[in-house]
Amino acid sequence: MSSACVPTRPENPGPARSRAPAEAASPQPVEHDGRAPAPAGPSRRGPRIEGADLSASVSVFLIALPLSLGIALATGAPLQAGLVAAAVGGLVAGRLAGCPLQVSGPAAGLTVVTADLIHRYGWRATCGITVLAGLAQLGLSCLRVARTALAVSPAVVHGMLAGIGVTIAVAQVHIVLGGNPQSAVLDNVRALPAQLAHLHPAAVAMSALTLALLFGWPRIPGRAGRVLRTVPAALVAVAGATATASLTGLALPRVDLPSWSSHALAGLPDGPVLGLVAAVLTTTLVCSVQSLLGAVAVDKLVAGRSGPQSRIGRSDLDRELLGQGAANIVSGALGGLPVAGVAVRSSANVNSGAVSRNSTMLHGVFVVAAALLMVPVLDLIPLASLAALVMAVGIQMVSLHHIRTVTRHREVAVYAVTTLGVVLLGVLQGVLLGVAVAVAVALRRLAHTRITHEEEEGVHRVHVRGQLTFLAVPRLSRALHLVPQGARAVVELDGSFMDHAAYESLRDWRRAHTARGGSAELTGCRLGVRSPEYGHGPERGGKREQERSPERGPGPGPRPGPRAGHRDGPGPVEPALARWGGNRPAGTGHELADGIGVFQRETAPLVREELARLAREGQRPSQLFLTCADSRLVTSMITSSGPGDLFVVRNVGNLVPLPGEENGDDSVAAAIEYAVDVLKVRSITVCGHSGCGAMQALLGSGSEDGTSPLGRWLRHGLPSLARLAEDAEPEVRLAGRAAADTAERLCLANVVQQLDHLRAHESVSRALAVGELELHGMYFHVGEAQSYLLRRADGEDEGEVFEGVTGAVKLRGPA
Repeated sequence: MSSACVPTRPENPGPARSRAPAEAASPQPVEHDGRAPAPAGPSRRGPRIEGADLSASVSVFLIALPLSLGIALATGAPLQAGLVAAAVGGLVAGRLAGCPLQVSGPAAGLTVVTADLIHRYGWRATCGITVLAGLAQLGLSCLRVARTALAVSPAVVHGMLAGIGVTIAVAQVHIVLGGNPQSAVLDNVRALPAQLAHLHPAAVAMSALTLALLFGWPRIPGRAGRVLRTVPAALVAVAGATATASLTGLALPRVDLPSWSSHALAGLPDGPVLGLVAAVLTTTLVCSVQSLLGAVAVDKLVAGRSGPQSRIGRSDLDRELLGQGAANIVSGALGGLPVAGVAVRSSANVNSGAVSRNSTMLHGVFVVAAALLMVPVLDLIPLASLAALVMAVGIQMVSLHHIRTVTRHREVAVYAVTTLGVVLLGVLQGVLLGVAVAVAVALRRLAHTRITHEEEEGVHRVHVRGQLTFLAVPRLSRALHLVPQGARAVVELDGSFMDHAAYESLRDWRRAHTARGGSAELTGCRLGVRSPEYGHGPERGGKREQERSPERGPGPGPRPGPRAGHRDGPGPVEPALARWGGNRPAGTGHELADGIGVFQRETAPLVREELARLAREGQRPSQLFLTCADSRLVTSMITSSGPGDLFVVRNVGNLVPLPGEENGDDSVAAAIEYAVDVLKVRSITVCGHSGCGAMQALLGSGSEDGTSPLGRWLRHGLPSLARLAEDAEPEVRLAGRAAADTAERLCLANVVQQLDHLRAHESVSRALAVGELELHGMYFHVGEAQSYLLRRADGEDEGEVFEGVTGAVKLRGPA
């Protein structure tokens, strides 16, 4: 028999599944330290290339090839320029940039900017502007200002991408219908009726086929669909349209790649100085923001994984700018499109299992090989098919998810102004307008505070919505003076900031009010707790997740429940709430008193209704959770449980003494009997942890003489020590790594031993015999913040396969 340690956090191995492209879908910006050391992936000797990197590079190449040609077509640049940018993005940015797994190349977010530059200055001058933008990125990297770009409001970024998406889609519609697009969005809209009246049936048919394959391929059901979806949908769509057009002999405009000997290189831009400066700044801004946000998004993807990818460090954003700048210099000099990090290829790279920057660089090598050896095949692609592909990308840049997000955060005005500005005026102008509106909205929120007073059943409630600054003190004072002397008052702060003037005003009023016989309570209604994104209490799962539905197994996995202590994080309001709580109880530490005060003001209102229900109906926990008394184990946190979910027993070493008076302990046995026979729990979980002091003491002493209470207690752990000694070479692996040392192996063996001790208790053995109870082993690694479940495999006959199992803990004793 064997027991395997399986990470409770799901992994996502295997090849990436192709989805409808969203090349410029913007990731959510998050707090990020731009000064992290440059990650280099797992260290290796020599030029060895992992198999995972090779397979990932093939997946990325198959996505990049058609999209690079399509983006070049949309900008009006030579089609070879897209291939040059893809190759340089893979080789140069892949080698130098600070995010090893991000894939760079021609991005849909740069299409409008590049198309406008080509229209104004010509292609060779546009290449020169790309080189200057790369130099500007190098300068920004040297100034170490990468993190500043993440301060741009997400509503501005999403609005910029939406505006670019609208512009791309409107322009490509003309090619899809068999015509030619105009240079301006409004011109394309006005020319659309005439274009609809003169359709090109063959172009429309190939575009429709491309879109059908693009969106239908990822939705093929069944086992065959899982296999087929490993081929990127973009490649299937373009290849299908190309094959159909070739077999049917349709007369269509097709890709025409000229000889590389006639390929145009960069030239010196010529024009008004201010116009060229604006062009360079626009290109720099769009390339940098998209690349930095893409790097942050890749970090978020990698952070949720285990295995080799988990060893990749956090991105160095300043180095990322350096790599992107170098790539733009090379791409522009060689006659390629501007380069930026792109979302679809990067996510495909991560999901395909890439473990180093070799995958990105190999994809660049494949692009070079295709550009040199596959020209006759590429010349067969219908332009309408590429246009349909890019049009789909543009449409998906207007993300409904982003619209819902900005609506929830009341930033629709910022999003709408940015989008319209990009569509009607240009990218730089639209972004500047969006930033201006975002600043105005922020100032309004800071200055605009809504203060209301109402009376409910003798309780006077003063509700403050917004930031509480000195500007709101006069209105706050008027509302507070509406509370009669001697009355009970509750002041609710629905914001995240309180300045000194407001704090002094509240404190002085409270002192005066309580001195006249009244009572005053201050509560912080944190925005993050009450927002729909997080939820709290019964609203999260609905009546405690519909009274703990039987469909949820009895195992110890995460159980959504009331998150009593959930917060957005510390803010300026929180210290003020703690200080405002009055005199501390005598005989307690400051930390305990402050903690109790914060609970009464912030957490108690959120869980009062749920606890009142539990008080009326009694406790009905689903499981007994037996774990160590170690202060680093927060049971509610590592199991995502709430009030009434767990019946918890804690002791030194998470030990379960064998039943019987000779063993000298009845407290644990009493808790087990009560949980199984009275509370009718459906599972018992024994949870050990890394760095357990009890296990280290057992290893250090070997046996205990029983002269102290601790020594007598640790005698119950001696069977675990004996179990470890019985295995001469115990093999223990945790999600791909070996157990760190003998102490960790003992911690795991101790969990297994205590499960055996549980079976010796009469109430447990009786419930197990009739199938009313399950036993689970769990191990929590404190330093990794990672939980593992110990699962028992009862032999090969049952054919049990646990995903992610990389090793086993040998077990002895009854199953």
